[in-house]
Amino acid sequence: MMGKARDGCSHQLAHVGKRHNEANSTSISETVIFKIEFYDVDSMRIVWHGNYIKFIEKGRCALLDKIGYGYLQMVEDGYAFPIVELKVKYVRSLAFGNTARIVSTLIEYENRLKIRYEIYNDKTGELCTKAESVQLAVKMATGETSFVCPEKFIKKVEALL
Repeated sequence: MMGKARDGCSHQLAHVGKRHNEANSTSISETVIFKIEFYDVDSMRIVWHGNYIKFIEKGRCALLDKIGYGYLQMVEDGYAFPIVELKVKYVRSLAFGNTARIVSTLIEYENRLKIRYEIYNDKTGELCTKAESVQLAVKMATGETSFVCPEKFIKKVEALL
């Protein structure tokens, strides 16, 4: 783990998984497995590129639920977390009937919410898409951007680390 607590710098979390095996690294990840449906594909029967954003949202929601601070909790606390940056790298196509696996990993959490996504063909294990999203906390009552995430969210993250 890199970063300094409470000093204005975001905590950065290194991904730990079966492929990384980094000692002394900590992260929070969640995996969702789902089937590629007919309505996800284009006329070539491969996933239309815009639907990967829907898959990313599915992964993000599962990760936030694991943390215990999903969108409903954010709203109850008076915050919205709009996406301010989204990067997507398409590596291989998924097709109708495939089963996909998205792994969502929290990599920053104190001053902004930054999540890394990897979407795989679950049967072959091939990496199909890589992405990252950045969200900032916005106070719903005033529309003011908060450059520090809500304390309740930070505590929930740190309880899982």
